[in-house]
Amino acid sequence: MYISAQICLLLLSLQTLTMSAAARRHRRNVLFIMADDLRTSLGCYGDSVVKSPNIDQLASKSQVFLNAYAQQAVCAPSRTSMLTSRRPDTTRLYDFKSYWRVHSGNYTTLPQYFKSRGYFTMSVGKVFHPGIASNHTDDYPYSWSLPAYHPASFRFEKEKMCKGEDGKLHANLLCAVNVTEQPGGTLPDMESADEAVRLLKTRVNDEAPFFLAVGFHKPHIPFRIPEEYLSLYPIDQMTLAPYPDVPKLLPPVAYNPFMDVRKRDDVQKLNISFPYGPVPKDFQLRIRQHYYAAVSYMDAQVGRLLGAIDELGLADSTLVVFTSDHGWSLGEHGEWAKYSNFDVATRVPMIFYVPGVTAVHGSLEGATFPFIDVLRKSEPSFKNYRIIRNVVELVDVFPTVSHMAGLRSPEPCPEVSFEEELCTEGDNLAYTFRHRERGEDEEAISFSQYPRPADAPQVNSDLPDLKDLKVMGYSLRSWDYRYTLWLGFNPKTFQVNVSDVHAGELYMLANDPGQDKNVYNDSDHSMLMRKMTSLPHTVSVQMRMKLQLLYLTAGMKSSRRKA
Repeated sequence: MYISAQICLLLLSLQTLTMSAAARRHRRNVLFIMADDLRTSLGCYGDSVVKSPNIDQLASKSQVFLNAYAQQAVCAPSRTSMLTSRRPDTTRLYDFKSYWRVHSGNYTTLPQYFKSRGYFTMSVGKVFHPGIASNHTDDYPYSWSLPAYHPASFRFEKEKMCKGEDGKLHANLLCAVNVTEQPGGTLPDMESADEAVRLLKTRVNDEAPFFLAVGFHKPHIPFRIPEEYLSLYPIDQMTLAPYPDVPKLLPPVAYNPFMDVRKRDDVQKLNISFPYGPVPKDFQLRIRQHYYAAVSYMDAQVGRLLGAIDELGLADSTLVVFTSDHGWSLGEHGEWAKYSNFDVATRVPMIFYVPGVTAVHGSLEGATFPFIDVLRKSEPSFKNYRIIRNVVELVDVFPTVSHMAGLRSPEPCPEVSFEEELCTEGDNLAYTFRHRERGEDEEAISFSQYPRPADAPQVNSDLPDLKDLKVMGYSLRSWDYRYTLWLGFNPKTFQVNVSDVHAGELYMLANDPGQDKNVYNDSDHSMLMRKMTSLPHTVSVQMRMKLQLLYLTAGMKSSRRKA
């Protein structure tokens, strides 16, 4: 009897070990790639100017979310929000000057969650925003199995590295360079790609799955990029933004005066008037040329990573995510840079390659991601086969990556979640991989926000410190509308005053996709606010705005039917 019991226990132990090993085998590796300041200027998102063959190739074998939005269009708040799956009002990070674990709550991050489940987690380049916002450690050791890697050449990004017409070096915005003349004969994203490939090689024969996050710095300014990429975009073929003027009915509080662009040496020479400019048209064309060239340069580094996944035999076992922290205005609304709630600043690429789901294992086509050198060969044409058009958010990334990699997705957060270490304020989008999209989902909503220190543009409007905040612009994006309210905000209590409306914006996207014609009406909103007085004070800003939008648009639809 004793021997039989021992045998049973041994068999049970072996079964447990076998199941555990099987579970490990079914967990996918993760390659998480993030660009910096990348809007949806990619071929796979319908941009006919840009040359992005490697990302387009990835998209052709992935699921592409066409309408994904950041929660705040600036680096540290957006990255912290995405990687914790908490909105800025929960992380309480609206600037670059606090660390969420100290400032708001000890929230578990995406890589930390994978690390706690047995993954070997690695960070290369700009993943978390460096500095105070990630405790000067990129959140190591919480999030990473080893210290984060930063390219040595990045320290030159803000120095005078750009050769001007006078032959001297300047800290310019436009900074196409001969790489061989740069310190070390390299650039930050080249170094990051090298290190990422090196790390991938170390994980090939390891039983533990890996989570490798790679953050490329481009197309973030300055546009310090290899000069040969400019040849892809002849200046005489570049065009201005479709509507490059400041909209007549744009509230002053909504405008960003692009101070980081103005501070560059070559821009200062232009003597652009504050706050509305405009930037001279010939220089606008050059900015757009350099931005697109920076995208193509970054695309090449992504191609190197994807090619390494292929060569190392990891394409059938590695989930690849490609996204960005936020977009960047290229002259739309008379604005440059991010720092706003418009689509051009908040909309981002979001691409998921899931082996065996979005692409078949062991494709007969040969290599899954052969590197495409756009400088030396004609750009191939790719087609997106899996597209999601409905609105999603960057806070959805954490639960979705977890599920698709084979882990349990975090539970939804309660209404107040400051004490909850692990939960998500986003949605698990795994269902979108199983079921074909059935058209427009009016319930699909994205929320973004941006803080301002005053009702009119001033020198700190783009990046105000927490203590200087006076107004918070909450913005709701649905299939048909973008609705924004600029509300009074107390930075000491983190409280928003929903009855203190400084300005409003409402754009009807069917007729105004560029969001240039603000149809918000103060009198309509006054009536609406009276109707909302019966709502309990505990109702969130997001829910209030959803109800307001339903009311406002119901009236518009009724008027159109009568007409």
